[in-house]
Amino acid sequence: MIRPKSASDSVPRVTAREFFAQHETALQGELIAGRSGLGRTIQEGSVNRPGLQLAGYLTDFAWQRVQIIGTGETSYLRSLPADEARRRVRAIFLRKIPCLIISRGFAPPDFLVEEAEETGTPLFLSRLHTMRLINTVTICLEMDFAPRVNEQGSMVDIQGIGVLLKGASGVGKSECVLSLIARGYSLVADDITTIFCLEGRELVARAPDISRFYMEVRGIGIIDVSSLFGLKAIRMEKRVDLVATLREWEPGEEIERVGLAQGVYEILNVPIPHVIIPIRPGRDLATLVEVAALDQKLRAMGHNAAQEFNSKLTKLTKRKQ
Repeated sequence: MIRPKSASDSVPRVTAREFFAQHETALQGELIAGRSGLGRTIQEGSVNRPGLQLAGYLTDFAWQRVQIIGTGETSYLRSLPADEARRRVRAIFLRKIPCLIISRGFAPPDFLVEEAEETGTPLFLSRLHTMRLINTVTICLEMDFAPRVNEQGSMVDIQGIGVLLKGASGVGKSECVLSLIARGYSLVADDITTIFCLEGRELVARAPDISRFYMEVRGIGIIDVSSLFGLKAIRMEKRVDLVATLREWEPGEEIERVGLAQGVYEILNVPIPHVIIPIRPGRDLATLVEVAALDQKLRAMGHNAAQEFNSKLTKLTKRKQ
């Protein structure tokens, strides 16, 4: 099992400003008050619906989370005397919550906007229905708070199999990926790939924002893949299903010939199937990586050619004895 030294997980610091800038389209929201508090940090990757807190019960209040209220909470506040409703809202805002989102696009009571502005609490209005908003925010936070690592290597999608292509600098990773793109497959990232670990069991790869859509090809320079090959040649993100390492072949080196013992490459404590492809002049690397990806697809479906061949060979040997 290979454990790369660079694979140390880290969870980013997420502010209310960064969260909404990243997911503004998905949340269908806008800031209506509390701009001065956009630097507040979201400390937990989940949401809280503060019904009990609006009723005055502040014990065990999960204030570190994104707060969401819907029709029920706003109707309840409107039913209270104005001074009492303002007092309960202020008690919540004084806990320094990261932000409050109101669903369904309903205009909030004036006192709610005033208290948010006075306490510097970011107040957002979303057009999404409450349950859909909660689901959307949860999914967004899951990605934002996922452990991540930058891996040196290129990522490509081959018929639904996400392949992380690794190897020493100058070994031909980008040229191999370029050949795969020309065959109709999709680029996820070139040279540096950011990998997120979701729920501790699934790895998802993305390109860093600055290098998305671009590739460096020695002798040519930087190219825009989406402009040259069309949008079909780009994937924004992809699950990592296989790691393929390109390595210069050396005489006497022991290389897997049958495939019974499949290697493992560990990223963020998640094991991923790993193959080492030896490089020699005249070898078609793109075809070899393509075959490795398709073979992994068959293995995931329960079809293992190496085991089937070994079983047939064992049966034939027993019959001849």
